[in-house]
Amino acid sequence: MSTVDERAPRAREMRPYAAAFVARVTAGNRLPLDYSVASLRIVDFLIDGLRKGGADRDRVRGALLGLGAYVGEVLVRHAGAVWVDYDADQRAYFGQPVGVRMPDERVWNPLGKVRNRFDLGGPDESLQTFYLTLHGRARKAAA
Repeated sequence: MSTVDERAPRAREMRPYAAAFVARVTAGNRLPLDYSVASLRIVDFLIDGLRKGGADRDRVRGALLGLGAYVGEVLVRHAGAVWVDYDADQRAYFGQPVGVRMPDERVWNPLGKVRNRFDLGGPDESLQTFYLTLHGRARKAAA
C-alpha cells in the first residue's frame, strides 16, 4: 500500500487546482481538456504518452495529480459528485487525502485511478471507461 501524498490539495482546493492545471497544459495548444466525459479519452492518451516516454512516477507526480484533479472535476460536473477530504481509514485505504462522493454516497478515488492508469496501463484502467461504468452517478434531469 502506498503512503498518502500530503502535498495534494484538500477538497476545497481541488476545483481551482484542476482549473489551474488545465490552463497550464492547454496554454498555446489545442489540447481539448474541456471537462467533457469525452475528454477523459484524452486523459488516457496523455497518461499513456507519459508511460511510453519512460517517465517514472516521481518525475511525473505533478502531472498525475493534475490529471487526477481533472478527472475528479469531470465527475463533479457530470456525475453529481462532490470533492471530499477522506477520513483516516479512507486515506489509508486509497493512499490519497481527497476523493469524490457520489449522490448515492459511494466514495471514489480519481487521483488513485489516474495513478493506476500510469502504473498498469491498458484498457482495464481507462479513465473514460471508469466514468462510463461508474456506479452512483446522478441521473440527468429532463431539460
